[in-house]
Amino acid sequence: MKIGVNLINFGPGATPEALLSWARLVEELGYHLLMTSDHVAVTPDVEGRYPAPFYEPLTVLGWLAGVTKRVELGTTVIIVPYRHPLETARATAVVDQLSGGRFIFGIGVGWAKQEFEALGLPFDKRGAMTNDYLSAIKACWTQDVASYEGRFVRFQGVHTSPRPLRAPHPPIWVGGASEGALRRAVLHGDAWHPIRVRVDWLRDAGLPRLKEIAQKEDRPVPALCPRIKLQLSDGPMPEDTRSAGQGSVEQVRGDLRELEAMGAPYVLLDTYLDDPEATRSHEPAWRLLRTVAERLVDLGRQALR
Repeated sequence: MKIGVNLINFGPGATPEALLSWARLVEELGYHLLMTSDHVAVTPDVEGRYPAPFYEPLTVLGWLAGVTKRVELGTTVIIVPYRHPLETARATAVVDQLSGGRFIFGIGVGWAKQEFEALGLPFDKRGAMTNDYLSAIKACWTQDVASYEGRFVRFQGVHTSPRPLRAPHPPIWVGGASEGALRRAVLHGDAWHPIRVRVDWLRDAGLPRLKEIAQKEDRPVPALCPRIKLQLSDGPMPEDTRSAGQGSVEQVRGDLRELEAMGAPYVLLDTYLDDPEATRSHEPAWRLLRTVAERLVDLGRQALR
């Protein structure tokens, strides 16, 4: 199981120097993956959770592709309806090219209604738009000259080079835990990327439902690649109140072992604890990542300690 890190690309502590330090630390510690999040318009509903400055993810990842050598780079998650699929297809293909085929395309439908309004997009159609746009993006990724006819987008004879290096295309990780998200993961994704979930919910509800949908659609079951909140405590946290990744070293070790037993090829660690002011200092998060590398995971062997 590979372990990745969520790069904090927003808030009062976000600067180019900080982003570069995050990337260098993650790669030096031996983590396998670095992913970052997406917003285009920081409207009041976004500002309350993920305040400006907000560094656009594909621009950041294109830059980090040139200053990293080994770590995979991805999005957790791109809000697919925010960009025309021709723009998204080209930008992600360029990131994949610049990184030597290290890009992972994590996607979601979005939640910030005011942001959709600012962009002139229909909030109530975001799921259907995402499905349509994903099909259009795949057409661009897999054809030198692409045409597509869908409900929300259509184009003819678009030259797409450079195409992604990964064949047939970069991995698509579908975020969300709703019925629509699970179906989208089966129909459009290579992996399911639920965020901040409990291990028992994954085991008893989420994964069984994902398998049911895959069986009904006669499709492969997507891989499980969750993002979990990393919060270490001095002693055990109550089991009925904590999510995966929260609690004592032993509890978090147990979570990672259970996720590995569920077949998860990747787990993404998220050090952001919903306090924007805390992003002014990066050292607490970096200490957590060092602790995981030293006490929980043998990153060189991809094994739990």
